[in-house]
Parts: sequence; structure tokens; C-alpha cells
Amino acid sequence: MNHFEARNGDLYCEDVALEEIARRVGTPVYVYSTATLERHYLAVADAVSGEPALNGALIAFAVKANSNLAVLATLARCGAGADTVSEGEIRRALAAGIPADRVIFSGVGKSEAEITFAISRGVRQINVESAPELHLISRVAQALGRRPDIAIRVNPDIGAGGHAKITTGARESKFGVSLREAARLYAEAAADPNLRMRGLACHIGSQITNLTPLGAAYHRLADLTRDLRAGGLCVDRLDLGGGLGAPYFNSPDPPEPAELVKLAAAAVAGLDVEVAFEPGRVIAANAGVLLATTLHVNARPDGRRFMVLDAGMNDLMRPALYDSFHDIRPLAPRSGRAVSYDVVGPVCETTDTFARARTLPPLQAGDRVAFMTAGAYGAVMASEYNSRPLAPEVLVRGSEWAVIRPRPSHDDLLARDRLPPWMAKAGSG
Repeated sequence: MNHFEARNGDLYCEDVALEEIARRVGTPVYVYSTATLERHYLAVADAVSGEPALNGALIAFAVKANSNLAVLATLARCGAGADTVSEGEIRRALAAGIPADRVIFSGVGKSEAEITFAISRGVRQINVESAPELHLISRVAQALGRRPDIAIRVNPDIGAGGHAKITTGARESKFGVSLREAARLYAEAAADPNLRMRGLACHIGSQITNLTPLGAAYHRLADLTRDLRAGGLCVDRLDLGGGLGAPYFNSPDPPEPAELVKLAAAAVAGLDVEVAFEPGRVIAANAGVLLATTLHVNARPDGRRFMVLDAGMNDLMRPALYDSFHDIRPLAPRSGRAVSYDVVGPVCETTDTFARARTLPPLQAGDRVAFMTAGAYGAVMASEYNSRPLAPEVLVRGSEWAVIRPRPSHDDLLARDRLPPWMAKAGSG
């Protein structure tokens, strides 16, 4: 469920008409619903609280899904931790009020500077993805005189996800280490006086709509836990990752978070471990929309109609990158027979296409539309390609709303560039 609904044909976010935001802020613009963020987080939290085997699991929101400070602060007030993959994401989580001991640092390519930052800030744990990274963390920890908590990220050779590009648990994936290597690295790290080995982690993909591979991955982690304990090693944490899909309105709804939580509880029953989940998309996706305005409709002699919007692939990359589906809804009621459109943006690329042959009400220049389910992997993946300023972001709470990231001006874009001294001198002469 989300809090975007039509009232007398006009599309609202909670108690605010989206047309009002579009008119006052301009388009393209992202709009997020506080009530939806809270509801989706609490759906996971409530499910966890009902499973004693999960020991009050940490719910660490995947910051990569939506890193806006106001969004993170909203979730922090609900009790969320953070799953981070860079120093920048750690800084955002801390700035949003998430305590360091509820921040997990993941990622396949952590730099020495990032590791130094994470250890010095006292994050909950660092998920190790390779032997070279383990050795680097040990050296940094020794230099700092700190002993960080460590987990080994396992690649269980179980791939899953809504697209090949977001599948992370298959053998050929760059993420994590094999089960055999994980056992060897775990024993090595447990003997390292600079490290405190705590457990195992895995994450097999994103937009997963079938729980079977997730269950298999959880059981492989549980089996490895028993094997390591049989060898005299301490394993008291399991980070089960995220990946549960969100409904994008073009396919059957994915399983509810409660089903995933119950599956996890069954897998870890009897282990007495601290559990962490890293949901991102399932919390944020349906909490946000991208608003756009129709620039014109280009009707070709062959009958094809291009609806050209002021939002482009630089604003919402998912359709170009993953062939992803986003439901498109007018902000105001439109009567008349539905029409088939190719919905495209203004970017100078053929791949700047949101939909082919999408059936929509008859629309014309000036009409506004909303791309639904855009709260995850939307604004965070945006760019300034074609020197297009990033879309602003707005957060709604009941009848209130506020701009939580303003649109930069073209002068702002130019001011970030610098001419080299020899060009500046030539220009001044």
C-alpha cells in the first residue's frame, strides 16, 4: 500500500495535490510520502518482533536505494539502522541521526580511506568481501589501535533478482567469497588480534519476487554457521541482506515482508544469533513518484505517437538501464479514448525511452504525469547528463510538504567547473 491516490480524478500524495507541488516547484520533481515510508518500515519491524528466533533483528535500510537526508531521518525516527556501501553513505546515515552502532558497511571495493573512516566512527560491522580486503582492514585497524567487528560476506552461488544486472549472489558475481573460501577466511580472521570476528553476511540480488532462492541462501548461511562453530569458532551474527521486490504494477505482487521474515526465522531457528536485514526497495519504492510535464506529442504519419516529457533518463535511469516498468498516471482527470504512446524524454539518446506503446488517456502539451514506484533507485541514480540540473526532491507529511533538495540552477552547474590558469589568463587579456 502507498499513500498516492486519486481524489475526484486528481492525484494526491497524502493530503497534498501533486499538481500543487508541480506548479510551485516545477518539473521534473521527486515527491516522497512520509506515511508510506513509515508504514513500509513498520511492516518489516512488526514482522520481526513476532519472531523470537530473530532476536529483535536490526533493520538496516539500504541507503543506496534512497539517500536523501530527510528520508533517512524519517526512517531513523522509526528505529532503522543503515546498510551503507561508501564513506559518503556512512556520513549521510550519521547525519540523519542513525547511530554508528546501527550502521553496516558493505561493498566490494572499500578504499583504505573509507575503511579508516568506518573504523574510526565505530560502525556496527564491516562486511568483508575478499582476502585482500580482510588484510587491508587488519592493517588499518592495527594502525588505529581499534578492533572492529567483522563479518564475511558469502557468495552462496544462488543468483536472484528482477534483472541480470541486479543479481549479486551467483558464482560469476563480483560480490562476496565462496562458501569454502569463507570458512578459510573466517578462521584466519578469528586468529587476527586486530579483528573481532562476529559472523556471516549475504545478499543475492534485488527485486526478488520468489522466496525460494532467499530461503536456500539463508539455509546455506545457517549450515556454514554450524560448521564454523563445530570447528570452535564463534559466530553470533547473521546479516541476511535485502532484495525483496516491490510491486511495480505490471506483474503479480511480490511476497509480503512477513513471509520473508518467517522464512528467515525458520532458517536460523536454534542458532541464537543476532540477525540483520537490509531492505531498501521494499520500503522506499512505492513511497515516491517522479512528476513530469508533457512538452508535446509528436504524431507520426505511420500512427506512432511520441509523448515527449521534460523528465529524461538522467532523472530516472531504471527504464534505460534495466528495461524497468513504471506505471504512468496523469495528475488530473482526462476524458476521451485511450491512446498508445511511446513515452520519451528530451535527452539526446535513443535509450531515453520510458515506455513503448503505453496506453494512456489522451494527453497534450502542458499535461502532467507521475511515474509511480520511483522512490527507490530514482533520484540516487540521477545525473546531469546533457547539462540538465538534477530534479529537486519533496517530502510530504499529511497536509504539509517541503523541498528537501532544491533544484540547482544552471549557474550552480557552471560554478563547479574551473578553467585552468592558462585559459583564465588568456580570457582576461
